Amino acid sequence: MAPERRHTPLAPSCATPHACPRPVRLHALSRARYFADLPPAAIETIDARMRVRGYAEDTPIHRVGAAATHLYVLAEGKVKLIRPTLEGDDVLIDVLTPGDLFGSAAALGHATYPDTAHTLTVACALSISARDFRAVLVEYPQVALAVLDDVTQRLEQAHTTVRRLASGTVEHRVASTLLALADKAGEPRGEEILLQLPLTRPDLAAMTGTTTESVSRTLSRLRRAGVIATGRRWISITDRGRLAELARH
Repeated sequence: MAPERRHTPLAPSCATPHACPRPVRLHALSRARYFADLPPAAIETIDARMRVRGYAEDTPIHRVGAAATHLYVLAEGKVKLIRPTLEGDDVLIDVLTPGDLFGSAAALGHATYPDTAHTLTVACALSISARDFRAVLVEYPQVALAVLDDVTQRLEQAHTTVRRLASGTVEHRVASTLLALADKAGEPRGEEILLQLPLTRPDLAAMTGTTTESVSRTLSRLRRAGVIATGRRWISITDRGRLAELARH
């Protein structure tokens, strides 16, 4: 049995919202999937169309059902996307990191936002209006093609998620979700991978299509087996190979 971790491996982060500087904005835009293939001059032109705003931790950026007027690019921090079910429950569908796009606009087929974007940490986001985004699509055809590719990829991901949630044990689902989060937001710490995310047990339950109690029992088993270590606001993957094996089965 692996010994309980008694220290907190959290990295320091900014405590107050702020407007991120230009180099940070340009770097985030160059990583965004719609703009990644554009030359630096085009990235700078798009940055000039963006509005910049800082957000405190645990703050909504946009809410489900509101008019979809802006597309966002996360420049700093972490944000979660929440979508309501037909029963009225909120389901966590994704965790965003710098360079991720979120929000929507008529050009992407949405009249209203399909989800709520809520900050997990202090964050800085760039937003572009629906009108300005349409102008970008006209000016840069490669962005329009990237949007089309993205819609196709999202459909494939949705089908994959449905298959994953419809089959497999709770342990398989939790392992798969932790691996996906590690690949997207993990911070390598030697042989371990730190997930510095203030995700609750209900959040993980929503992402895995199971109950909070089942998630808690599964995390406890993984911790006792030395696969993960946990603490307040963090999970550390200590044996990625074993976790990947559980995800495959």
